[in-house]
Amino acid sequence: MSQTQSTARHEDGGPRLPQKVLFVDDESAILDSFRIMLRRRFDVYTAVGPQEGLKVIQGPEKFAVVISDLKMPGMDGITFLSRVRELAPDTVRMMLTGFADVEVAMSAVNKGQVFRFLTKPCDQETISGAITAGLEQYRLVTAEKELLRGTLRGSIQVLTEALSLANPEAYGRANRIKALTRRLAKAAGIPLTWEMDLAAMLSHIGCMALPRLVLEKIASGKQLTPDEQRLYNSHPAVGAGLIEHIPRLERVAQIIGKQHDRYDVCSAEGCDISASILKISTDFDMLEGRGMAPADIIGNMSKDQGCYDPVLMAALETAVGRDAGYVLKRVTLAELEVGMVLEEGIFSDQGLLLLAKGSEISDMALQRMKQASNSFQVVEPLTVRVAKQPSA
Repeated sequence: MSQTQSTARHEDGGPRLPQKVLFVDDESAILDSFRIMLRRRFDVYTAVGPQEGLKVIQGPEKFAVVISDLKMPGMDGITFLSRVRELAPDTVRMMLTGFADVEVAMSAVNKGQVFRFLTKPCDQETISGAITAGLEQYRLVTAEKELLRGTLRGSIQVLTEALSLANPEAYGRANRIKALTRRLAKAAGIPLTWEMDLAAMLSHIGCMALPRLVLEKIASGKQLTPDEQRLYNSHPAVGAGLIEHIPRLERVAQIIGKQHDRYDVCSAEGCDISASILKISTDFDMLEGRGMAPADIIGNMSKDQGCYDPVLMAALETAVGRDAGYVLKRVTLAELEVGMVLEEGIFSDQGLLLLAKGSEISDMALQRMKQASNSFQVVEPLTVRVAKQPSA
């Protein structure tokens, strides 16, 4: 049956498997023979020619294995599989050709990172064995990536929860900084990468090592002693040291470690622009926390030539404008919902900070507030930001 508006087809006969196999060849008769030969064992799709094959790869279907002929008009199989590697890096790639040429095989392996090199004619047992091995390879690759993603998510959750428990003020500040980095990147036309977003969220993880008094003095604008200033200046390096040993977070650690570096120094060293975005967001939040108006903060920051990226500073005024998509609302503790953002901190009647301004309410935060209400009298009502409801 037709799978798309094109010649890509799927054979419905036989059991359906979750891992799909795509054959690409410029000869329809050869594709028909593979479909008939393998339809009862594998979930087989076909595409006539490399251009059609690329369209199918970019479509909604995800393929575990792609098997391509070598000699095709307009684009050979090596080039085609190299493009498949770019578009679907997890897909296992195989080459099928009537030319048992060692140099061709080496080129296919090197350029397209081909898993198997098969020669025509290829009997059913051989090609079935190759596909089975390819499906197993795909399963192993995707399982490993899922394991890494799960480990990464778990590590990040532990770190953020540890920060929220150990230092609510630092956690709230990190939430505000993350929101500002997103707006600043958007205003400057810079794609927001997950590394940048995560670096903002974990920017103050090193503050867990700082005395609470130091952070309170910073937030209120009080003068730090020389020893306190040295402690505070060390938090990016401490945070980077905590993050750099987690797989795939090396770039996140680098951004965190450079968050206090001046732009003129950072640009000379070829630093990631994400570090400059994080510095502007961090400094802006610090000054805003001391009661300065946004216009005064921008004017103050602009006076320090070379400290900040001028392109980002030009975008800052747009970035700090109040988001028209949100409204302020007064709620009780029982009315808190996931997704709300605290416009002011949540305190006990004894003045203990339970959740800082700027914190986004999560399931974990709701659970913590419920537990806290069993031990403390929480000051209510609370001021939160919520998304505007669309007009009817």
